[in-house]
Order: sequence, then C-alpha cells, then structure tokens
Amino acid sequence: MPAAARANKNAKSVSPTSCDTNLNETTTESSRSQRKRQSQSCDACRARKVRCVRENLEDPKQSCKHCIALGIPCTYDYQPKKRGPPNLYLRRLQEAAAAAAATRSEQNDQKSDVASVSPISAHQNIASPTQSSLSPLQQHTQSPSLEPGLTPIQTAVPIIPPSRYPISADTYHNHYSYSPVDTITPTSSCNALLPQKTDDTQPYTYYSEPYGGFSAYNWSYKHHQPLPVLLPTVIPPLSYYYRPHCLEDIAPRDSISLIIALFFDFVYPLTPCVHKPSFMADLHTRREERDPLFFALVMSTVASTLVQVPRSYVPMERSVVRKLAQRCYEASRHITIASYDPPTSMHVVIRYFDCIYHFCEGHDATQHAAFGEAVHIAVTLRMHEEASYEGLDPIECEVRRRSFWLLFGADKSMSILLGRPICLRDEDCTVHFPKELDDEYIIPSAYLPQPRGKTALVSGLNYISRMFALLGEILVRIRVDKRSPPQGQFATARLEEVQSLHSRIMGALMHAPEPLRLKQTCQHNHLPAEYGGAVFRQATFAEVKDFFDNPKASRANALNPFLVMQANLYVTQQLVRFVVEQYRDELVMTLQGSIDEHQAAEDRAAVASDLLNILHSIPIQSIATNGPSLVHKVRFVASTLLDAVRKAETAPASAARAHAFLWDFLSILSEVERNYLLDDDRDGTSSGDGGIAMI
Repeated sequence: MPAAARANKNAKSVSPTSCDTNLNETTTESSRSQRKRQSQSCDACRARKVRCVRENLEDPKQSCKHCIALGIPCTYDYQPKKRGPPNLYLRRLQEAAAAAAATRSEQNDQKSDVASVSPISAHQNIASPTQSSLSPLQQHTQSPSLEPGLTPIQTAVPIIPPSRYPISADTYHNHYSYSPVDTITPTSSCNALLPQKTDDTQPYTYYSEPYGGFSAYNWSYKHHQPLPVLLPTVIPPLSYYYRPHCLEDIAPRDSISLIIALFFDFVYPLTPCVHKPSFMADLHTRREERDPLFFALVMSTVASTLVQVPRSYVPMERSVVRKLAQRCYEASRHITIASYDPPTSMHVVIRYFDCIYHFCEGHDATQHAAFGEAVHIAVTLRMHEEASYEGLDPIECEVRRRSFWLLFGADKSMSILLGRPICLRDEDCTVHFPKELDDEYIIPSAYLPQPRGKTALVSGLNYISRMFALLGEILVRIRVDKRSPPQGQFATARLEEVQSLHSRIMGALMHAPEPLRLKQTCQHNHLPAEYGGAVFRQATFAEVKDFFDNPKASRANALNPFLVMQANLYVTQQLVRFVVEQYRDELVMTLQGSIDEHQAAEDRAAVASDLLNILHSIPIQSIATNGPSLVHKVRFVASTLLDAVRKAETAPASAARAHAFLWDFLSILSEVERNYLLDDDRDGTSSGDGGIAMI
C-alpha cells in the first residue's frame, strides 16, 4: 500500500465522528472537513445508554442536549476500566502502603497521648472497632495452629501488619470459642503475606508468654476485654492448610510429649490403633514437619487424650485443658478435611480419635458425623475384607485390623444404646482379628514371636470384639423379627438360636489369659452388706475424689492395663447377656403366651448381682480409667433392670436389694463421669441424643 494511502487510512481510523455536522455548509471536494467522533458520553447518557449530543465538542464545560432537556448536571466522572484481569499484586501493594501509612499515623497519635492513657486502655483503643484508620485485617491475630514459623513475643502495644490474603477459616460452631489473650507480632515481614484466621465469636490468639518462659505445670491464660468480631473477606482453598507444621505452633514440645506419654499409659490399652514404636520414632524425627497428615494424627491423639485421662494427671487447669484440646482438634481438622484422596488408614485413626473427642465433649451430632466418616473411609479401604490385606506390610495390616474392630465395637454400642441401625454387619466382614502380639514384635518386614507367658495388650481388644460380634448377631435377629415376627416352628428355631447365643456369651471369657481373668467373686445369691449403704458410698466417693484431684495419689491400679481391660470386658459381657436374655423372654412369650415372672425376676437379679460383683472386684481407679463409656453401659443395664423390678409384682426381696446396691454403685460411676467433664457449667449428662459408649 502507498505511504500516502496508508497515512490517509490511519487518519480516518483515529479521527472522531462529529455529532452535529452542518449539512447546509457548502464545501469543495478538496476542503471537506473531517467528521469528529465524540470521545466520551456524559454519565447520564452512559447510564441511560443513549447517544450524547453536544453543540461544541471542543468545549468540555458545555452540557449535552439531553442533560439540558432534563435539567440535570452534565458530568464526565466515569473512568473506563482497563481491559484484562485486574492487577491484584499492584492493588495489594497499594493497600499495604496505605495501611502502613495509617499505622504510622496511629502510632504518632498514640505517642502523643501516652502520658494520659494506661497500657490497658491503649490496648483496648487499638482493638476498638470504631477506629476508621485501621484496616480490619490489622485487628486479627494469627492462629498458632495454622501459622508455623511465628515465634511468640510479648508486646505492650501489638501491631499486626496487614495480611496479603485476608481469610477466615471454617470454625463456625458456637460452642467453639476462645478467650482473648495478649496478641503477638510476627517476627518477620514475610509473615504479612500469610493469611490471618478469624473466628465467628473471637479472634484466635496465642499464649501471652513465650513457650520457653514457663513450664508445663504452670499453664495459664490472661483474660482481657474481648476483641471485635470481624467478618471474613476471602475464603482460602482447602489445600492451603495441607502443609507441614511444627508442634511448637500449638504448645511446647515437652508438654505434647507428656500428653503422648499419658496416651500410651492410660488410653492405648483400650484403643491400640497406632503402632507405638513407629509412632514414637516418627515423633522423634519430627515427621510432622514433613508430613501434614502425621501432624494431624498427633493433634487428634493429643485432643482425645486430654478428654480421657483423669484431670489430676494433666498439670493444667481444666479450662486450659479444654482450650488446648479444642485447638489440637481444629488443627487436625483443617488438614484432614483437604486430604481424603487417596484415603489411608491414618485417616480412619484420626477420625476415630476425633469421634472420641466429641463424645467426651458432648458434641453428639459431630461425634456421629466423625464416626460415620471413619466407617466409610474404612469401607473404602476394604478393611472389612481379609483379601485387601494381601501385600501390605505387617505394621499396616495390624493397624488396619485394630482400627476396624474398634469401629465394629463402637458401631454395636451405638446400635444397642441409641437404637441406631447397624453400619458394619458381621456377615459382611471377613477380616481376621488382630494378631495377639505387642507392638515391639511387629516390624515392617515380619511378625516376631511373642515371648511365652507374656500376654499381649491387644488380647483385650480381641475378646471384646468377639462379644460385640455376638451382640451384632442378636441385634440382627431382633430387628429382622421385629419387621416379620416368627411364628410356629420358625419361632422355635429362633429360640434355639438365641439360647445358643446365650451359652456362647456366658462362656466368652472362659479361656481368657490369666491377666484378663476376674478374681473369684461372691455368688449372686449372697451379696455382702458392705456392697451398699452410706458407709460404702462415702468411702468410695473419697477414693474417686482422691483419684481425680490428687496428683500424688497412687496410680498403680490405673496403670495396670489388664485391670482396666477387665472392667471393660466383664461389664460388656453382662450387657450382651442382658440383651440376649431380654429377647429370649420375648420369644418365650410369643410361643407360650405367658412367662414365669418369678424365674424372669431371678434372672434379672442374677444379672444385677453379677454386674455388682464385677464392679466390686475391680479397683475403683481401674474402673474410673475406662471413663464415661463404662458408665453408659452400666447405666443402660441398671435402668432397664430397675424398670423391670418396679413392674414385677412377685419380685423377690433379693432382687430389690441387688438393684438398690447397683444403683448405689451407679451413683459413684456418675461421679466418675462428671469428673471427666472439662466444662464446669455442664452436668454429668450429654445433650439429648447421648453419646456412644466407645469401647
């Protein structure tokens, strides 16, 4: 194209078109004036999407014809937006610069008033929501469970640099609240790029002292005026939280090590779902700083331990224990919620521990949700099928087996105590019981022989799992028959099945190893007078109080894992026996139309007497170590027995006496349950739905 033509074309393409060309004006072909295009419509015409017409395009002060006709001001304030995505980096730099300038201005104002304002007043003024010069992001504090690399330092006037990503985590429960404490300043300017965490009730905060400045035996919180509630502006992706963390972000490492030691001393015998040697080795090598999921496992272990061990064993105030348990659970949850794919056995263990935490805290709906997740992840991994274990190393095999049978037992407890459907049916499960080996004899490459005469701790789990399998069989039959009651010969056949189950449950512990066998007890038809009465109650209450309140009290019985497991095993046996006998009587009533009331009353008295003998044969410290789960089982049997005695017209006096003694002991167990509560404002009961009796 010739240069003149190209120039002419370019000139035409950039020349504006005139809106008011005078058609009466005579011009020659060579001197024809070019039409000019208006560069911008006024704000009113732009809003109405009409053509903006002005007499003189060169006069910026002249109003257009539409604005003159409407009698409104003609303005040109609109600024066209730049095409393409917004420059967020530049915007954040501008916001950070503006916030820094506002902070410097505020500091200068505070320095001028420092002579007349106390430090506490100054702290409150900084946190006041009425200040317009401070960005809302400056009033947040960072969560120690989510921000590794922050070293707590004590400041008189805490100033938090503006965050690059203002976010709010998903902590929305009303019963999850933090008490505000002294806030801290990040030690590095790069921390300004990390997201700040807020809560619906109060911001997350740190301890007021540096971690190295106090021992685990002197943990305390300093309470100040509550900080303002700030609404979140950005929701982060879940993957943000799935990253390595340090234990020191939550609490001093020595304190967490102390809690882990308490777990293996008091909780592990009943829930042996981790491999102790490998767990402790990973903790020693700080695996949590490389593997986020292991960090979550440690946090869930700590949270479930804090709500299960007697409070005298944890050298902290009850409110501090509860806050630390909550912080650990939430740190674990932030990670696990973003890491379900691919599922692992560690996910199952974590959610099972979370289930226990919520059970002890009385969060019934959340507890059932956590349990459901654990069960469905286990089924996804096919933990219920023995064929899925082929090719796995011995440690992984045993962790999976133990975790599955713990879930299996909890499922049956929930079903009988709360009347819920069964999730894990026995006929669907082909997995073997765990091998009766202690953890030190299970290595990644092989199973080592258990020393002769040494009983493995996991044997207690195996025996109670067999009893829960029997409970599952009777529950399935009860619910099938409820939907379609058997008649005639089918009812007779069902009665024979139930009697066979009764014989099996009565002999379930006949071949238990010596450490798990209960010592010789009194016959049910002869209950000593010291089993009940005011003297017994007063003495036992004193033992319970000493156990929970005195850190120097003897721990020998509580530290004996086999005594602790004895209480769980034999109480569970009586629970299953009672359920079987109840259904047996219903079948007899269906077949014969009546039942021997005297014999039924004697059978109930036998259950009450045997249960009472069991409870009196085991030290109260060992019983108390089982926690609220044992109380739920005893309460279920005792309450049902009492109703039966009240209705029976021919109940023998021995039955009434046994039931009275049993209720005396239940009052003691209720005191045990109350002492496990971390909230002083709550009583000894859960909310309406109740919790499952974790095995």
